[in-house]
Amino acid sequence: MCGYAGFYLNHKSMSQGEMEKTITKMANSLEHRGPDDLGIWLDSNKPIAFGHRRLSIVDISASGHQPMTSSNNKYVMAFNGEIYNHTQLRKELDSINSGLNWNGHSDTETLLAGFEIWGIKKTLAKIVGMFSIALWEGESNTLHLIRDRFGEKPLYYGWINTGQEKVFAFGSELKAFRAYPGFQNNISRDALKQYFKYMYVPAPYSIFEGIYKLEPGCILSMNEPPKGEPTHSFHMQDDESICFDGLKISKWYRFKEVVSKCANEQIKDEHEASELLEAQLNETIQMQSLADVPLGAFLSGGVDSSAIVALMQNQRTDPIKTFTIGFEETQFDESKYAQAVASHLKTDHHEMRVTSNDALSLIPKLPELYDEPFADSSQIPTYFVSQAAKQEVTVSLSGDAGDELFGGYNRYLMAPALWKKINWMPFPARKFIGNSLHNIPIPLWDKIGDYYNLLRSESKGVARLGDKITKTALRLQNVDSLDALYKSLVCEWPNTDVLVKNSPNGSSALINLIEDSLPHGALEDPESRMMYWDTISYLPDDILCKVDRAAMGNSLETRVPFLDHRVVELAQRIPLQFKIQGNVGKLVLRNILYKYVPQSLIDRPKAGFGIPLGEWLRGPLRPWVEQLIDSERLDREGYLESRLVNQVWNEHLSGKRDWSFRLWSVVIFQQWLESLTET
Repeated sequence: MCGYAGFYLNHKSMSQGEMEKTITKMANSLEHRGPDDLGIWLDSNKPIAFGHRRLSIVDISASGHQPMTSSNNKYVMAFNGEIYNHTQLRKELDSINSGLNWNGHSDTETLLAGFEIWGIKKTLAKIVGMFSIALWEGESNTLHLIRDRFGEKPLYYGWINTGQEKVFAFGSELKAFRAYPGFQNNISRDALKQYFKYMYVPAPYSIFEGIYKLEPGCILSMNEPPKGEPTHSFHMQDDESICFDGLKISKWYRFKEVVSKCANEQIKDEHEASELLEAQLNETIQMQSLADVPLGAFLSGGVDSSAIVALMQNQRTDPIKTFTIGFEETQFDESKYAQAVASHLKTDHHEMRVTSNDALSLIPKLPELYDEPFADSSQIPTYFVSQAAKQEVTVSLSGDAGDELFGGYNRYLMAPALWKKINWMPFPARKFIGNSLHNIPIPLWDKIGDYYNLLRSESKGVARLGDKITKTALRLQNVDSLDALYKSLVCEWPNTDVLVKNSPNGSSALINLIEDSLPHGALEDPESRMMYWDTISYLPDDILCKVDRAAMGNSLETRVPFLDHRVVELAQRIPLQFKIQGNVGKLVLRNILYKYVPQSLIDRPKAGFGIPLGEWLRGPLRPWVEQLIDSERLDREGYLESRLVNQVWNEHLSGKRDWSFRLWSVVIFQQWLESLTET
């Protein structure tokens, strides 16, 4: 795993020495992503520069140094990721051209040889892996930026505003852009509105005007930097190509078409689905377990991570290293479940205990870690489990994406059941019920949940009932369909136009991935639509971003077996009834897991990877919060409506409402904004 940065000037406005100094500074801002090596490359004819920081995983020798030039000198590449099938690709390449002279055994060298012999798009189609690529094609003076199928690895691009000029740049994180001399891009009000809506900045936006996220499965190509800057975000709606002044973005992997195709290839038998999935996961895990450095796995004790660890351990004779964290607050501590699974599978298990003081000490580091406002509070335990893993290994497998592919989130279960009970009601009645439920204090709901759980088996209980009821009650007041209920459940602030003050020039129409057209002839049931929307939005921009930054902040590589595209495509062929039945999700995955781990160790309510946020905001974090949301400060900064923020804060303090997540989004933004003035 690595990090890279680069820039492509409109004209030669820098000397070679200045270019070298600038790209070195940009690359070194990403040292946490690659502490093992620094490499830079400058073209002798064009004002383009690559910088690379390397975390050595495969071929840790100097022959894996980047940026790397192809054997025929046609391509130069900076690469972040892992190509799991690169040894098979090498054999295929050798069978075509027996005269290939390999310098080492890195996947970077394999990719370059593939680009030479097969071309770019044919090589991409053959790849099994995660990647973000910057590729310079010298003969045609063309820059290509390429992102993997599902957005596992980050890739930003856009125009740096220095006050004197606009410079086209690209890189793994926004740190590299800010390291460019004279960086002064404004904060994007559009991105800010999206951030408060979703608690993260979704693609194609970044928090800065003029800088964008390349969407998953896309390739950007250009012969020279555009002379102007676009006035809107590039968005690949319905998979069309986008062109702007010589810059072209197109889809090299079309997930929407995959979903449509798989709708006509549904597996008819549950046993067959389980067997096919287990076979593919076994192959994937075996491929992803190859590394020239120590390797382990995250283990929460839930279905997803337990399934990955069980299959991984079954392939090994020695105990694999597994990692979890425990919290002192018992309602958030699931470490006992991970310990039980680890004991059964006989892994070499490592548990890190995290106190509230430990967690609170991390909060000041979050702006630097995430580069832009990011308010998924599970970022905190994710960082600590990555820190624990890094003490023992350099690579860790995770169970991420299992929820999106196999129906694991509570909203997939609760939203349809709730809608069936209330959709016959007139809207005023639904609104009244929503208001009534929301006015009942959360602690009372939690007590009701405790009594309810005493009368049920653990697998059929409900964790944190108060939070779930309150969140659902808020949505009942405004939704008119099940799809609208889902879209409201994934939004935190319902009207960000009221919260975020508009810029003097007004605001453009906001791009929203979950409003795009659905795959043709597929997703007829609402649960499958929810899983699809989460896969194209919440998964890459929240879950994968959270894990990438938390892990790379500890110089740890993470791998996600469920996002092998063959696993994802197989999941699209598995009918809903093999994923969700009643109030139980991930059935087909459970069928596999229960062959290795007793059902009694797994079945329990899904709680998520959380922290006691509400208690912290009212308690130890209160002075910090009140400093950040001081009305005079908010009015002076000019981004947020101070009256609304303080109304929400006062309601939270009084216990009238639980606005933990809304407040967390505000203070995370405020802290990030403060960090801009400190650097």
